[in-house]
Amino acid sequence: MTKKLIILGAALILAVAACGGDDSDDNGGGGGSDTTVAGGDEATGDAAKGEELFVTCAACHGPAGEGIEGLGKPMPGSAFIAGLSDDELVVFIKEGRGTSDPENTTGVDMPANGGNPALSDQDLLDIVAFIRSLG
Repeated sequence: MTKKLIILGAALILAVAACGGDDSDDNGGGGGSDTTVAGGDEATGDAAKGEELFVTCAACHGPAGEGIEGLGKPMPGSAFIAGLSDDELVVFIKEGRGTSDPENTTGVDMPANGGNPALSDQDLLDIVAFIRSLG
């Protein structure tokens, strides 16, 4: 029963988060990441802003990124996360990971943009900065 409530709560959070934002075209859609600044230097995210935006991710990964069994993997100490640059992690989050991906070990889709199409590339970069701050 508890697991069903957690899944129901996570679905509700994702649904509410997906309804936010505006209809502008800067929602991070499309291919590739545009998180680099002029001159080719990688842009940086704001971990404090990312923590506020992390609510979308927390539905599956927990409020501190600790993971929720059967939904989302723990983030602190993740070799996968550590092995990606910030730009690569933004692209991964933008694309998500379907259940057909052989590296999906939860059996649950990770939706594109974490289920929130209103998140811009900068929002995702801020979330990445917060994830990195988790350890």
